[in-house]
Amino acid sequence: MSAAPPSPPRRPGTPQAPAAPQVKAVNCPNCGAAIALRTFGKAETVACDSCHSILDAQDPTLKILQKFQAVVGEAAPLIPLGRRGKLRGEDYEVIGFQRRSTEVEGIRYLWHEYVLFNPYKGFRYLTEYHGHWNDVTLCKMLPTLVPSSPPKATYLGETYKHFQTCTASTDYVVGEFPWQVRVGEKVEATDLVSPPRVLSSETTGNEVTWSIGEYLYGSEIWKAFNLPGNPPPAEGVFENQPSPVKEPVGGIWAVFALCVLALIALLVGYTLFGASNQQVFVGNYSTNSSPVPSPAPNEASFVTDLFELGGRTSNVEVETTANVDNSWIYVNYALINQDTGQAWDFGREVSYYHGRDSDGSWSEGGRQDSVVVPSVPAGHYYLRVEPEVDPKHPQVQYTVRVKRDVPVLGIYLLAFLALLVPAIALSFRGLSFEARRWAESDHPIVTVGSGSSEDD
Repeated sequence: MSAAPPSPPRRPGTPQAPAAPQVKAVNCPNCGAAIALRTFGKAETVACDSCHSILDAQDPTLKILQKFQAVVGEAAPLIPLGRRGKLRGEDYEVIGFQRRSTEVEGIRYLWHEYVLFNPYKGFRYLTEYHGHWNDVTLCKMLPTLVPSSPPKATYLGETYKHFQTCTASTDYVVGEFPWQVRVGEKVEATDLVSPPRVLSSETTGNEVTWSIGEYLYGSEIWKAFNLPGNPPPAEGVFENQPSPVKEPVGGIWAVFALCVLALIALLVGYTLFGASNQQVFVGNYSTNSSPVPSPAPNEASFVTDLFELGGRTSNVEVETTANVDNSWIYVNYALINQDTGQAWDFGREVSYYHGRDSDGSWSEGGRQDSVVVPSVPAGHYYLRVEPEVDPKHPQVQYTVRVKRDVPVLGIYLLAFLALLVPAIALSFRGLSFEARRWAESDHPIVTVGSGSSEDD
């Protein structure tokens, strides 16, 4: 048994500093191996790593309580016993380790639990399952159970939803424990989740112990205990793992709805008060009587009368309406500024077909088309018009109408899509993550088409 070094003399009137924690060294009564006791008599049991004996830490002779057979190749703790680190701003030392398991539908699931100790703060626990970690402490008050389906509980104002209930068995232990640990001991374990927290109960007979855990990433554990290398990667989605989508799906669509309402308000305001939607020119034409004589009427090219685009630089809409019937007309346009010679060239087609077949009546196309030319400066303009028509229907009457500063809905449609696509993507990602989370629970989210679904 090691002795603590003498303390330096204390000056009169100065407060007494708390004694530095000391490790007590004892020997296993079964195999004689050295055992370090770090909890200063607060541990109930201690397990010998050499002969796998569980000893009564409260007994001066370390009475043997149980011997167990360790599994060959038992994995060593990821955090070695005796390792010290800073968790939640406090110093803790790893003093115990146990492996636990449960069996569900013939499949055995394993996880690890670590006992941490601070002589002034008491005990704390870490759990690890396939790279997922939780910082666990005992509840300071009893949770309130809420009768529902599935069951729920409230704790410190937060509601937790039942995830699973199983029989947990202790398979392997080493180090110190603040309870009478036994290999082979079984308890009924229940987890209720409200990510990133999990509310857990363990029931043995009439005794129920409640604890509260918060999800931690492996990188946080490695940093806290200054461990070498990298933590094992997390596999799958854990029961209280935080979702990568911070907002719930309902919240995402609530924000989307507010943005769409704001977009509609902008559209209405712009349509009523922003855009003048002023008609500046209209002309009626026929392909066999073009204003400009031509030896080929179907390809006649002509120019319209002058019209003025006043005010600020704005868009210009050119609308073409034609009496096509199972035929088409294609018009090559050029919008030309008489003062500067600047021109905007574009072509538009108007076609309309209809008929009847075995599926009934059908139609495609339409008798009207429009195009918007953006950012046209004020000035005097005319259109150069060159129509082309279906040779089977050479006579087409058409109207050309020009408006300035018209409401453009396309940009609002793009803005709507810019809002819709992220909302759909985030919702899909969040729902997919939750489906993977609850797939391992007692209440899996059943996909559409399977006949049932999770009710919450």
